[in-house]
Amino acid sequence: MPVVPNRASAHRTADELPRDGELPRDLVARGLQAARDAIETEAAAVSALAGRLDGVFLDVLTAVARCEGHLVVTGLGKSGLVGRKIAATLASTGTPATFIHSGDALHGDSGAVTTRDIVLALSASGETAEVCAFARMLRERDIPVIAMTGREQSTLAQLATYTLDTMVLREADPLNLAPTASTTASLAMGDALACALVVLREFSHHDFARFHPSGALGKRLQEDQA
Repeated sequence: MPVVPNRASAHRTADELPRDGELPRDLVARGLQAARDAIETEAAAVSALAGRLDGVFLDVLTAVARCEGHLVVTGLGKSGLVGRKIAATLASTGTPATFIHSGDALHGDSGAVTTRDIVLALSASGETAEVCAFARMLRERDIPVIAMTGREQSTLAQLATYTLDTMVLREADPLNLAPTASTTASLAMGDALACALVVLREFSHHDFARFHPSGALGKRLQEDQA
């Protein structure tokens, strides 16, 4: 006998939606409301971060500005993807930065981190096994770790030298499960750190143009310098 999908556990696939004509109006209305709610939830999550740029943030800012090596960013899953973007933004705005996947760090890549570096470790829960294991390795080598997490009492926060609080009240998706508001908050906190460092380093348009000669932005910067 054919298996009938259980609507309590099976989602509607593309094949089950009408190929011609309009989609069910009730689903469209609910989908649009979910989209609006997502934007409002993420906007609130980002806005709340401004009130957390306290003494700890200043300590992190000072430590990164004085770092003689690289800011090594690490993470796993969605946090890892956000970490890659944070590292790229920092590198393009004057802060030597790179990304190491936490899983790869446990298989030899941790050797790339030196005692001149600082590590920024991302984990929304603060309990991601590979991230915490990497942090333990770094702690044993007396390498400073900055935790970016939504749980200040988590394992990662306890292992870290500094903790940047990126807690969100809920995720933005209707199920409150998918990393959405939490990853947006982490990305915004990374941007806040990069922007503050731009000011501290007195990083200029000319400096940015040297690092970014290609693409439409590079062309515009080169024209401005001419």
